[in-house]
Amino acid sequence: MSDVRALLAGRDLPLGDGPYLERLDPPRRPWEDRLRSLLDRLPRPEHRRAQAFLHATNGLEASARSRTDAALRTGLDEAVRQIRRHGFDDRTLPAAFALVREASRRTLGMRHHDVQLLAGRTLLRGRLAEMSTGEGKTLAATLAACTAAVTGAAVHVVTVNDYLAERDAEHNRPLFELLGLSVGVVLQDMDVPGRRQAYACDITYVSNKELTFDYLKDCIALGEASATQQRLREFAGGGRGEPPILRGLHVAIIDEADSVLIDEAGTPLIISETLPDDLDPAIYTQAIALADSLRPGIDFMSGEHRDVWLTPKGKQAIRKAADDHGGLWRSPLWREEFVQKALSAIHGFQRDQHYILADDKVQIVDESTGRVMPDRTWERGLHQMIESKEGCEVTGQRRTLAQITYQRFFGRYLLLCGMTGTAQEVAAEVGRTYGLAVTRIPLHRPSRRTRLPDRICADTSLRWREVARRAREVAAGGRPVLIGTRSVEASERLSALLAGEGAEHTVLNARQDEAEAEAVSLAGQPGRITVATNMAGRGTDIKLDTRSEQAGGLHVILTEFHESARVDRQLFGRCARQGDPGTTEAIVSVDDELFRRFAPGPGRALMARLVVGTHISRRWLRAWVTLIQNRAERHYRSQRSSTQRQDAEWMKALGFVGKTRK
Repeated sequence: MSDVRALLAGRDLPLGDGPYLERLDPPRRPWEDRLRSLLDRLPRPEHRRAQAFLHATNGLEASARSRTDAALRTGLDEAVRQIRRHGFDDRTLPAAFALVREASRRTLGMRHHDVQLLAGRTLLRGRLAEMSTGEGKTLAATLAACTAAVTGAAVHVVTVNDYLAERDAEHNRPLFELLGLSVGVVLQDMDVPGRRQAYACDITYVSNKELTFDYLKDCIALGEASATQQRLREFAGGGRGEPPILRGLHVAIIDEADSVLIDEAGTPLIISETLPDDLDPAIYTQAIALADSLRPGIDFMSGEHRDVWLTPKGKQAIRKAADDHGGLWRSPLWREEFVQKALSAIHGFQRDQHYILADDKVQIVDESTGRVMPDRTWERGLHQMIESKEGCEVTGQRRTLAQITYQRFFGRYLLLCGMTGTAQEVAAEVGRTYGLAVTRIPLHRPSRRTRLPDRICADTSLRWREVARRAREVAAGGRPVLIGTRSVEASERLSALLAGEGAEHTVLNARQDEAEAEAVSLAGQPGRITVATNMAGRGTDIKLDTRSEQAGGLHVILTEFHESARVDRQLFGRCARQGDPGTTEAIVSVDDELFRRFAPGPGRALMARLVVGTHISRRWLRAWVTLIQNRAERHYRSQRSSTQRQDAEWMKALGFVGKTRK
C-alpha cells in the first residue's frame, strides 16, 4: 500500500483515511479549471517527445524478443523498481511497454502498433486518449493495465456492460497470466464474496454501473451504525466485521469514456428500497384517463424538453372530473400532480423509444447506447404512471437510501484515465469535471472514409422510403450496409418496410441485446443489410469480407441526427476502420425529434420550405444541424451540472458516508 501511495498520490492530492486508498472530493476552484483549460490549449513540443518515446520502446523490442517467458517477468520486475522511483514517465515506460508488447505477441498473437503505444503512454499520464473507432483501444489498454498492476495498484478496467467486461478479460487472460498477473471479472449476478474475490485480483474488468454500486455498498458497510444504515448493510451483503468489497480506488481505465463520464453522468447511481405504494393503483388509471381527455394547447402546454403544465382551463377541467373520484382527488395539489405526471407519461415518453415492454414490465432504454437498463426506474411516480398507461402491474415506489454521481465517484481515483473515439466535443467539460485532458492519437493507417452529401426529407415516411431504396441500391452492388436508427420503434418500422420489399436484413436493437456480437460480426458480408439502434459501446468490430472490401467497403446510413454529434461520429466510425474503404451519409427528416425539441418553430418551417424532394444545400444543412446540436449539448450540459449540485446538496442533507468518506 505504501508503494502505491508513493507512486500515485501527489503532494497536493487529499487522500481518505478510511480502510482503503482513495482520493477525497477536491474543493471546487473555478479559476483552476479555467487555467487548466487554457494551458491545455497551448502548443507543446509533444510530437518530439512522443517520437523519442517510440524510438526508445522500439529499440528495446529485439532484446525483449530474446528473453524467455521467465525473463520477461524478471525484466518487468526490474522496470517496476524504476517506475516506483521515477513514476510513469518516458524514462521508465519504454522498458515496461516493450516487455508487455512481447508478451502480447506470444500469447495473443497481437503486437501493439506505435499508435497503441502512444495510447498506453497517454493513459498512464492520467489523460483521455481519443483513438478512432477500430484502432485497437482494447489492446492499447493492456499496456497501461499491466504496467500499473505490477506496481501493486488495484487496476479497474471499466467497460459499458457485462458482456464486454467478460469478453475482454477472457481474451487478455493469457497475456496477464504470462506476466504473473491475476485477472477478475465482476458481473451483475455475482454475490458479495465473488465480487470481493474479483476485486482482489491485480486487474479487474467491470462495468461502470457494477463498480459504482459496489463502492456505494462499501460506503454503507463502513459507515457509522444507525437503523437505516443497518438495513443498508444487509442490502450490501455484509456487516461491520467484514472487509470491504473493493481494495481501493487506485487506477481506473475507462473504455468508451465519453459514454460513461458524459452521457451517463446526467443521472446519479442510487441504492433504494421498494416501499408499499400507499396510493390505490386506481389513482394511476384515473389519472391516465383524465390526461387522455385533455386537449393539447388548450388544457395543457408542452415544452421542448418533456415538461408539461396545465393551463387554467385544464385545471378547471380536472377539478370537475375529479369530483367523481373523491379522496386525494379533492386536493388541488395532488390532482394536478397526478395529471401532470400522467401527461408526461403519455406525451413525453414513448414505447420502443424511451422504454420497451419485456416480461410485462416497463424497462428503460438508454438513448445513448440503445441498451435496456432493467434495474432503472423513473422517480416520483412517473414509472408507475407509465406502467398504468401500458396496462402493466403497478410496482411500489422506491425511496433513495444512498447515491453518488459518476462525477464524484470517478473523481476519487488516484489515477483516472480513459479511451474513446469521440472526445474533442466534450474536452472542456471533461477537463472541468474530472481534471482529464484529451490527447488525440494519430491513425495507424490513413483514413479512406468518404462522407457523402447529407439529405433531408420533407416527412418521416419519405425518409424511410428513401433509406430503404438507398440500402437496396448499395447492397445490390455487393457492399454491406449498416443503417443506424434512434429507437427500437424506428428500427422495426424500417425492418417492416425492407421485408415488404423483399430485402433480406438483420435487426439489432434492445430486444436482441444478447445476440448483438454475432449480428455485428456478420455485418461486413457482401450485400448484407443491418439495421441497428445507436452503436455506442457495442465493442465489436465489423470485419469486411474480401469481396466487400473490393466492392467499396461498408456503407453507413444515419437516419436521424442525435442530440450529440459524438454519437453520430460513433456510428460513422463503424466503417473504414484500419485503412479499409467505406462511405457514410445521412438521410433525415425535418420532423425528427432533434429538430422538434431544439429547433425554433420558424427555423424548422423555413427548412421545410427549402426542402425540394430529398435534396438541400449540403452547406446549409450541415450548418443548421451543427447549430441545433450545439443547443442540445448546452441543455444536457446544464442538466449534468444540475445533477452535480443536487448530489452535493444530498450529501450535505443526509451525510451517508460519514466521517470515513468526507
